[in-house]
Amino acid sequence: MTDRALLTYLENFISEERKERFMAVLQMRTKHITVAIEDVFQMHNTSAVIRSCEVFGVQEAHVIEGRFGKRLDKNIAMGAEKWVDVKRYENAHDCMATLREQGYKIIATTPHASDCTLSNFNVEDKTALFFGTERHGLSKTVLDDADGFLKIEMAGFTESLNISVSAAIILQDLTTKLRSLTVAWQLTEEEKLEKRLDWTMKSIKSIDAILERYQQLK
Repeated sequence: MTDRALLTYLENFISEERKERFMAVLQMRTKHITVAIEDVFQMHNTSAVIRSCEVFGVQEAHVIEGRFGKRLDKNIAMGAEKWVDVKRYENAHDCMATLREQGYKIIATTPHASDCTLSNFNVEDKTALFFGTERHGLSKTVLDDADGFLKIEMAGFTESLNISVSAAIILQDLTTKLRSLTVAWQLTEEEKLEKRLDWTMKSIKSIDAILERYQQLK
């Protein structure tokens, strides 16, 4: 449970405008849709996807880093990693298992599958969107075990888009659809409190000293 007393204390160190901004952003946040990025070599692509998650209100992103290690470039993410919860995995199997335990359907994004186009995709179920490498796409592990496939309709000769562009298009479309539905897509009240505390702490430069002072006051 979130320490409400601590949150109240720490909010004295940020502006009213900051608090109101947190509340407004949290009203649009969702975990109903999440993103998983598998072994993307170009770090700026991973970072750009995280940034798109933040822009379109997706609270969690899952990064599979077994082949190339950590690929998050803070210069590209432009601080988005402060506001999005990034979960890291060594392999796709563990990532998919974790997401399934949380009730997500595994949806592989690929230009080669014909199961579903973006315009026809049903977002009522909790959805984990998997994005793969720039050259080779998703691994056989993900493709063989996915619950469904999703692709963006193309009107030109080019077969596929850069991963960061694909993620931005898909997330903008699906989050817009989601917010028009009656499903419970928003964060729970406890989750909102948890993020308010997290974001408030990240907004205070001298947080360690202030936390020490708080403990002395208790």
